[in-house]
Amino acid sequence: MRAWITNRADIATTPLRKDALDIAEAAYDAIDTEKILRRLITVEGDIVRIDGASYDMRQYDRIKILGFGKASCKAVEALEGILGNRVSGGAAIDVRAGTCDIVDTYVGTHPRSSGGNIAASAEIARIARESTERDLVLVVVSGGGSALLCWPEAECDASNRLYDEFLRVGAPIQELNTVRKHISGLKGGGLAKLLYPATVVGLVFCDVAGGEYEAVASGPTFRDTSTVEDARAVLKKYGVLEDLDLLETPKEDVFFERVKNIAIISNLDAMRAMKEKAATMGYAVADIGSEIYDETLEAVNKFISSAGPKTAVIGGGEPRLVVSRTGGSGGRCQYMGLHAMRLIGERDLFLAFASDGIDNCPAAGAIVDAETIRKAAELRLDVGVHLKNFDAYGFFEKTGDIVMTGHTDANVSDLMLLLQK
Repeated sequence: MRAWITNRADIATTPLRKDALDIAEAAYDAIDTEKILRRLITVEGDIVRIDGASYDMRQYDRIKILGFGKASCKAVEALEGILGNRVSGGAAIDVRAGTCDIVDTYVGTHPRSSGGNIAASAEIARIARESTERDLVLVVVSGGGSALLCWPEAECDASNRLYDEFLRVGAPIQELNTVRKHISGLKGGGLAKLLYPATVVGLVFCDVAGGEYEAVASGPTFRDTSTVEDARAVLKKYGVLEDLDLLETPKEDVFFERVKNIAIISNLDAMRAMKEKAATMGYAVADIGSEIYDETLEAVNKFISSAGPKTAVIGGGEPRLVVSRTGGSGGRCQYMGLHAMRLIGERDLFLAFASDGIDNCPAAGAIVDAETIRKAAELRLDVGVHLKNFDAYGFFEKTGDIVMTGHTDANVSDLMLLLQK
């Protein structure tokens, strides 16, 4: 198994820490993008098999690949390796550069969109429009795609304004994506409409807690059930951007008749691996759910209340964080860690980590236990100040308890663990 945590030697200083890191490693291994695709897709002569469905290449002139999100470039690299020269071209946008031989790859920005996102998305739209019924198009849909896939140009500014306002009011990502679908030419089934009449296979890597695959990247290949009225109601609910121009998403069945979306992976798979690993270590396992959207403090309290001797409390989701000021660094996972500093017992360890390896900073997360608390006291670090300044990374970098993985080329939401001796 690949070693995902690059600074393990520095932070695995107690038996409980070693157990926590082993459980996190199991989660990362379960969502390995390349390994999953090589298991899912096989080629025998002219037949390409994808998740049990067969595609006879004698019926198609070309295979094209489109991709967007934090798993897209790694997935496209794997698809090129599996399909070889059967791939004729395509385009993918990710947060970092890919090394594809055939498909053009672009680097975009996340969580706010930029001109690079627009240019790459325009190329994806062009390829989609030019597709015919003799094309087989594989579409890699992954977390982060809502910001990376941004077309037409007017969507970029509106999307950034939406993101900033929703972050300010603490609205859940589902409601943000409902509105995003109605300012876009590609989201909410818009890409499927452009691709028609090609045969389309959506390979969906789910970052939405609980495995809501149709919500990933705001559903470019799914028929959308929301309406302009629904989007308008969300804006009115929070009193933000109520004058935004909204578009209706494609509702006609014909655009989706030749589309098959396949659920590749979600946080349920990562959590299953975590639970299995913990059980093999002798822990009693408490699963508190894969859809944790509570405010960060409430989320940590859920773990604390479920703790018990020799128990592993496991959960997943995207706890809500209302950012009222800028200047600090670190995301939800480490912010939860700051709350845990005030709540855990002497026998407890808390670890929340980003599945993509980037918790709004270079770290994936941070370990919190009695050792962390001791070091923070020696350094005279004030948890309250770091909470107020939204500077969790600055805190845990000083204590030496950050968990480093680098980009994992996967994204299935955040994962959380509390161990008790």
